[in-house]
Amino acid sequence: MGQITLPGNPAITITLRRSAQARRLSLRLSQIDGKVTLTMPRRLPEREAIGFLREKESWLRGHLDARGADVPIAIGAVIPVEGALLTIASGSGRGVGIGGGVIEVPGAPDRVASRLQGWLRTLARERLAEASDRHAAALGRPYARLTLRDTRSRWGSCTHDGGLMYSWRLIMAPPEVLDYVAAHEVAHLAEMNHSAAFWAVVERLYGDWRAARGWLRDEGGGLHRYRFDA
Repeated sequence: MGQITLPGNPAITITLRRSAQARRLSLRLSQIDGKVTLTMPRRLPEREAIGFLREKESWLRGHLDARGADVPIAIGAVIPVEGALLTIASGSGRGVGIGGGVIEVPGAPDRVASRLQGWLRTLARERLAEASDRHAAALGRPYARLTLRDTRSRWGSCTHDGGLMYSWRLIMAPPEVLDYVAAHEVAHLAEMNHSAAFWAVVERLYGDWRAARGWLRDEGGGLHRYRFDA
């Protein structure tokens, strides 16, 4: 593993990864954290990789611009909550409050990120439990447990023993998107696959799921730009 930097404004750092299995150069931009990785055949000269990157620089900068910069959570930052953009402000009460396009977070400024993350996780659990309960009742199949994680590769999952897992970041998405993910995972209680029968169950529980699934595909990666560990 090595790194090179493409000069410019801003400069772009690329991680080079050599692979014995690679037969060609492959460039990947992570929508989750914005990292750029170039995978290359093990014996390919590095100068060829640099030439390839220069050819792809316009494409790469365009996709980086489309992704947008990471957003450290702090006073003054703007964050989506249930699909609505809210400005983070210092609060004087005991709990987090929302009103007038602002989300007020009490406490010391250096505790804003952790306190807001805790509040969002609690709200996510409430919303996802309500949606999961409703869809499980409609399906006639109970689930065993519900857990939240900060997953990067999937928005939810369902285990063979009926355990549901969700990304707590779904609370930042529009409510109909969160509800779709809940319906999707509950549907796996009946169909542990993605067959036509499975999608028929999703449609019975949720309705037309295509717009919500499309939002996750096009916009979901942006929810990982909000950094609570800055």
